[in-house]
Amino acid sequence: MDLAFLNPLYEHPGPWASVYVDTSRRTEDTAREVHLTAQAMVRELSQRGADEATCRAVEAAIEDLRHSPDPHGRALFARAGNVVLDPMLARPPQGGSWAAWTPLPRVGPLLDLAGEDPVAIVAYVDRKGADFELRSALGRQKAGAVVGQQWPIHRASSADWSERHFQLKVENTWEHNAAEIADALSVCQEETRADLLVLVGDDRERREVRDRLPKRLHGRVEEAAHGAGSRLLDEHVEQIRAEHVRRRVEAELDRFRAAQVPDDEGRSGAAEGVPALVEAAREQRLEELLVRPDGAENHRDVWVGEDPGQLAVRRTELKILGEQHSWPARADDALLRSAVAADATALSLAPAVPADEDVPAGGLGAILRWR
Repeated sequence: MDLAFLNPLYEHPGPWASVYVDTSRRTEDTAREVHLTAQAMVRELSQRGADEATCRAVEAAIEDLRHSPDPHGRALFARAGNVVLDPMLARPPQGGSWAAWTPLPRVGPLLDLAGEDPVAIVAYVDRKGADFELRSALGRQKAGAVVGQQWPIHRASSADWSERHFQLKVENTWEHNAAEIADALSVCQEETRADLLVLVGDDRERREVRDRLPKRLHGRVEEAAHGAGSRLLDEHVEQIRAEHVRRRVEAELDRFRAAQVPDDEGRSGAAEGVPALVEAAREQRLEELLVRPDGAENHRDVWVGEDPGQLAVRRTELKILGEQHSWPARADDALLRSAVAADATALSLAPAVPADEDVPAGGLGAILRWR
């Protein structure tokens, strides 16, 4: 997950209101349910010590969701009477809407709720052209079409010279159309920054298009086992997207394990556990933070100062570093703040790590920029 969009959350000190709103249940009484949710979240924030201006800003933002098409939910981060950031969620918050009032914004849940949401272009390919659909957790939309040469496109059964000549023209038409589809698909991917290209159609037509795509896209291509004219159901696309995420997480886990192997001088290119990660974060060595949502150390308190590089396992360490003001914060949120400041990325390991496997230790790990 690219964390750059979180930068506005760290331009001002806390405390922060963090609210995760579930909008997945749409009924005839949605407006009333949203109103009740707004009241409940404001009540929760007020009880935790949030100022009235921030409570009112959160309430207004939730009320506005009555008119929102968000299919899953929204996260709201507010302070000093203003909602600073309100990203849409790719899946509903587990257990429904909830709110927190903390020194640092509660961004940890975003890794699961908004992090790995691959965008897919589904290309319905036949001999005459292709239709493109853009698919994500937020739904589908048309993404363009290609109309190739329309004649000749069908083979003849005769073996005489004229029919063989006609068949050659058919082959040329297929190849021409496949090249046009591949070019258009490449342009569409660049414009949408899609993570996946899903080719739907007969075996030969899919292969013709795939072979003509730029090499940089070959690793993004998936082929669906549906014939020409088929339309992929949402569940089929979700399976393809989920498998893509699982493979990506497994690849990063393999990279993490390889980086753990010490070099000739005994230095590791990975870290796990809160003390080691805090040290790496202070040195701005985080390249990619790996988080297992159910990890035992995610909610462990560390101490943070006003600057993202000011964090420590014990408060006395910050005083030694010269920080006079410090607050306790969750380890995952503190490390994510440091990752944002260091232009690092972050990844939830939920799609690939079984619940009974403690990798990385305590649920928090990182691949480092240097050993």
